[in-house]
Amino acid sequence: MNKFFEQFDLTHEKENFQDVIKTIEKDVVSHGANLWILIFAIFVASLGLNVNSTAVVIGAMLISPLMGPIMGMGMGMGINDLALLRKSLFSYLFAAGISLATSTLYFVITPINSAHSEILARTSPNIYDVLIAFFGGLAGIIAVSCKHKGNVIPGVAIATALMPPLCTAGYGLATFQMAYFFGAFYLFLINTVFIALATLVAVRLLRFPITKLSDREAETRAKRIAWVVVLATLLPSLYFGYDIVQKEKFTQNANRFIQSEAKFPNDYLLKKEIDSRQKCITLTYGGKKITDAEIEQLKNRLVYYGLEYATVTVQQGFEYLNEIKKTDETTPLKQALAEKEYELNALKTAIDSLKAAETNTGQLIREAKALYPDLRHFACTEMHPASRTDGDSAATYLVYLQFSKLPGRKEKVQVRNWLETQLTGRLKVVFDQ
Repeated sequence: MNKFFEQFDLTHEKENFQDVIKTIEKDVVSHGANLWILIFAIFVASLGLNVNSTAVVIGAMLISPLMGPIMGMGMGMGINDLALLRKSLFSYLFAAGISLATSTLYFVITPINSAHSEILARTSPNIYDVLIAFFGGLAGIIAVSCKHKGNVIPGVAIATALMPPLCTAGYGLATFQMAYFFGAFYLFLINTVFIALATLVAVRLLRFPITKLSDREAETRAKRIAWVVVLATLLPSLYFGYDIVQKEKFTQNANRFIQSEAKFPNDYLLKKEIDSRQKCITLTYGGKKITDAEIEQLKNRLVYYGLEYATVTVQQGFEYLNEIKKTDETTPLKQALAEKEYELNALKTAIDSLKAAETNTGQLIREAKALYPDLRHFACTEMHPASRTDGDSAATYLVYLQFSKLPGRKEKVQVRNWLETQLTGRLKVVFDQ
C-alpha cells in the first residue's frame, strides 16, 4: 500500500520554491514583447472565430500570454506576497482591457458579422467550465512547480480557453449583442477566478513559504474577499449547469417518446422539432388525417417518458398543403406548383408505405416458415373498402396460407392468434392445401 501512495509523491520532483516564484513573476509582465504577442494572439483568435476555424482558435490559445498574470494572482494570494499580487492584478486588468479593445475593433471593421458555432460555444458558461478551469489550473501550477515540466502549460491554455471568450465579448460589444458580451465575459471571469484559486490551493498544499503579514486583520479581510469572489463566480455557473442537464434530459426523453409512440397507421413523420427551453414537441405528418382521439391518446403517453409537463403539437403536412391548394389566390402557375408538390409528397408517402409493407411481409414469411414447417405459400395484403367511412380507420388484412398438410382446428386457432399479434387490425385468414 505504501508503494502505491509513493507513486503520487511530488517531494523528489519539486523545483526550488524561489525559482518557481521567479518564473511566475517573469510571466506576469504585460508590456513590450508580451503585449505585442497578446495583441497578435487576439487578432488570430478573432479571425478564427470570424471564419469558424477551430484550428486557428487553438493556435491563438497556444501563443496567448494571459496565463502568467492569472497564475501570478494565485501565487501572490497563496504566499501572501502583496507586491506580486498587485503587479499581477495590474497586468491582468491591463491585458484584459487591451484584448477586449482589440477584439472589439476587429469585429467593428470586419465585413463578416455572423455568429458561428465557435462564437456561440462561448456564450453559455456553466459548472463544467468551472471544473475545467480549476483542474486545468491545478495541472498548470503542478507543472510549473516540478522539474520535469513537459508540455502541460500549452495544454492548460487550450483547455481553459482564455482568448476566445474575450474575443467573443468583443464581438458582442461590436455588434451590440449584450447577451453575447455578458455570457462570454462571465466565462472569462470563471477561467480567471478558478485558475487563480487552483494556483492558491496547490501553493498551500505544496507548502510554499508563506509571508506572515503584520496586519492580521488585513490578511483575514483579503481571504474573505477572495472567497466572496469565488462564490459569486461559482453560484451562477451551478444554475446554468443544472439548466443544461435538464435540457439534455428533456431532449433524450422526447426522442425516446417520438421513436416509441409517435406512429400512426398510413402516416409518415415528415419532421420533428424539440424545444427543450419551452418544453414543446412539434410533429409534422404526411398521409391520412389523424383524429383528435388519436392525438389525445398520444399526449396521454407523455407521462411514461418523464414528459408530463411537455406539450405536443401535431401538424398534418398534406392536409395543410390541401388547404393551401384550395384557398391560395395567387397566380395559376403558383397554384399548379403547389398542386404538383402536394401530389409528389403524397406519392412519396405511398411509396414509403409500400416499402414498409414489403419489409413487414418478408419478415412475417420468415417467421411463419420457422414456426410452421408444413407451410408452402404465404400471402398478405391490406384490403380497401369500396365505400370508405371516416370513422372506420382500422386496417383489414387478407392472409392466404397454403400448407402441404392442412392443419387441424386447434393449429388453425394458434396460427390466427399468432397473426393477430403481428398485424394490427382485422384479419381474414384463408387456409388451403
